[in-house]
Amino acid sequence: MPDLLTIGELSARSGVAPSALRYYERLGLIRADRTGGNQRRYARAELRRVAFIRISQQVGVSLDEIREALDSLPEARTPSPQDWARLSASWRSRLDERIRLLTKLRDDLDGCIGCGCLSLQRCMLNNPGDTLAGEGPGARLVLPRPTDDPTLASSLN
Repeated sequence: MPDLLTIGELSARSGVAPSALRYYERLGLIRADRTGGNQRRYARAELRRVAFIRISQQVGVSLDEIREALDSLPEARTPSPQDWARLSASWRSRLDERIRLLTKLRDDLDGCIGCGCLSLQRCMLNNPGDTLAGEGPGARLVLPRPTDDPTLASSLN
């Protein structure tokens, strides 16, 4: 197995379009060497970085945050399990909160039929007269409310 992959091979192995790989490279998320003919060649270890980028994006992590995380990993060696554990620990509370919100959304909206609500009195999206506007943007009955999270309360003042 060759140590270096072409962009086509990296694309085929990772399931990421070549245009996205070039974009990731421009952002500094992945690295490529160049041949004498200026063709990209990726180390096989970049497959792990691309997989990390994809799964991180799928759980709502921004590319800026992903870049910051990847920049904290060692360049001269393959990241160890301890490196990955440290990185994932830094996102744990955020991911836990996202899981909590998704669970709440799933559980609270199970009586709704595509926003042709069965009961507007219990609807988590209903906000007659926009009475919740002072609490901030978005679906305030679904999102954490300032009284639920002290860090949110202080950021809204």
